[in-house]
Amino acid sequence: MRAVVGDRLLVHGRAAGTSDQTSEIIEVRGSDGAPPYLVRHPDGQEALVFPGSDALVEHPQGRKETSSTRLAH
Repeated sequence: MRAVVGDRLLVHGRAAGTSDQTSEIIEVRGSDGAPPYLVRHPDGQEALVFPGSDALVEHPQGRKETSSTRLAH
């Protein structure tokens, strides 16, 4: 998983009936775009996140994916 500031982190709900959560990545603390990420949730709260397999990085429209930002699946 690789990200840059401005990307969005989508975490899928873990249990039936829970919704997905999308947050803005405001800081990348790992090397070469790797986690952990400091994110800002829609309610304004910030958190340090170590995303698991239930998460993916969404790139803003108009920004082309490069080898350094391509998702590792």
